[in-house]
Amino acid sequence: MKIGSIGYNYPHGRDFVMDRPNGSGCYLILLIKTAAYFVINGVEYSVKPNSFVMFSPDTPYRYGPTEDIYTDDWMYFNVDEGDIEKMHSLKIPFDSVVHLGNSDELSQIMHILAYEHYSAEKYSAEIERSYTDIFLLKLSRIIQSKSYISSASFIERNYKLTQLRTRIFTMPESIPDIDAMASEIGMSRSGFQHLYRKMFGVSVMTDVINGRLDRAKRLLSSTNLTVKEIAERCGYSSEYNFMRQFKSRTGKTPTEYRKCI
Repeated sequence: MKIGSIGYNYPHGRDFVMDRPNGSGCYLILLIKTAAYFVINGVEYSVKPNSFVMFSPDTPYRYGPTEDIYTDDWMYFNVDEGDIEKMHSLKIPFDSVVHLGNSDELSQIMHILAYEHYSAEKYSAEIERSYTDIFLLKLSRIIQSKSYISSASFIERNYKLTQLRTRIFTMPESIPDIDAMASEIGMSRSGFQHLYRKMFGVSVMTDVINGRLDRAKRLLSSTNLTVKEIAERCGYSSEYNFMRQFKSRTGKTPTEYRKCI
């Protein structure tokens, strides 16, 4: 593995775009330190800080910031057949973004590699080779020591959750119970509830209740439907449950709310 060029903790402004429609012609490792978008082989990903990607020479890619600044460590390099076999044996993926959780240790090694690569001091080439091996071993250990979610599956799950939340507020009568929602997303009940709250800042049941009541208010103010009919259209199993929850949240019964409009 021969490093061509390397950079540590490079910041770029809001307008920065790296676009390589035909690939970079050599291998590229990025340690991504800030939120960014990546387009790899035509597929766009939303990438979190502390992520990693290694591009093959011919892989088309484009990336840039989603906030005011984009910062990364980068390393262009060439390999021989033995290097490729080693990376496969270490289970280091190509052309796939991996969220590492914490990349501080790897970034420190990148810092050392950058210094040694551009140094004219004695043994710098030997130290560079040694630290390159250490970097790959450390990277492999991080990847294999945790069940990371690849960007592709992470984006798909985010999309499903966003679609679900849209349905909660537009078609609350179609929303099933938590177990069925979790199954729909492809997660366990607890995992689904945790990720939903993490993404949207509220529990899924809070959104379900708010979605039902928001629609109830619209129907009360814009239609002549009975309270029972509105309860059914908002996903309530009974008129009583609807009235109890409506008054608990608004301070008025549905009928009182309609009269005040």
